Amino acid sequence: MHQIDLRRVDLNLLVVFDVLMAQRSVTRAAHELGRTQSAVSHALGRLREQLGDPLMVKVGGRMVPSPFAEALVDDVRLILSSIRRVLVPPAAFDPATTTRRFLVALPDLNDTVFPLLTQRMRHEAPGAMVEWVTRDERAVLQIAEGQIDMALVPAAQPLPEGVAYAATTALAWATFARKNHPAIKGWGKAAWARWPHVAVRVGLPVVSSPVDAASGLVKTQRQVAVWVPSFSAVAPLLAHTDLLATLPMLAMFDRLDRFGLRALKTPIHIDPMPHRLIWSARLANEPALRWLRGHVAAVMAQVLAAADAAMPR
Repeated sequence: MHQIDLRRVDLNLLVVFDVLMAQRSVTRAAHELGRTQSAVSHALGRLREQLGDPLMVKVGGRMVPSPFAEALVDDVRLILSSIRRVLVPPAAFDPATTTRRFLVALPDLNDTVFPLLTQRMRHEAPGAMVEWVTRDERAVLQIAEGQIDMALVPAAQPLPEGVAYAATTALAWATFARKNHPAIKGWGKAAWARWPHVAVRVGLPVVSSPVDAASGLVKTQRQVAVWVPSFSAVAPLLAHTDLLATLPMLAMFDRLDRFGLRALKTPIHIDPMPHRLIWSARLANEPALRWLRGHVAAVMAQVLAAADAAMPR
């Protein structure tokens, strides 16, 4: 792609791009932006020229984004969010009247964390918006730069300068299977090693698997037959197959009854996995973010306590 002269970039074009990606229609985007359709089409044309990509193409009456546009939109929204924060006049934070947008990066470890967080925030701040953004290898840098407000990350993940954190209760491990799984009878190391497993590819290459580390110490390797990209995919797989899964209890305890699963004590010792809640050190004293941190920490403590109570003994 050709080099872009940022001095010639009109930030309003990014706003148009964001709305177009959300609406997938020049007509609806023009209505939301309060502009004419020709003005929106002209803005899209300028963006195409500057970025060297079609971005959105009309197919069957809808504007369909290009792969480049799909990859670009999350970064554009984070940039616009940061700009909006910079331009917001300083004012006392009042949850009851705020319309602020909060961005929280969480893994999909648990079905209840985000709903509980949303419930608490909606009760105190009905006008606020909370967005669950993807936690990937870029999240810690986006935290440091203030583009994301909070994230939950493994304690083993290196943190750059400018990131503050608080430790959470370490995540304890269990092995999961459907309730009538043949491995349950005579459960132990041999059964754990014999039956195939499903594992989650978390997308954090700097963090090694505690399960692999523990199994290597006792020379009892699991057989991974299936990899999935998210924790939410595991329970349905276990319910319909003879696969096992060894995961933090937090990831599964609220899915056991729903999918007819059972939690088993891991037959090998796996050290609990410490995690951290992280945020920008530069923004640590901002009242709105202190309010957010209080709610996130309270929800995490509540859900981790429930997960611990469900651990097989």
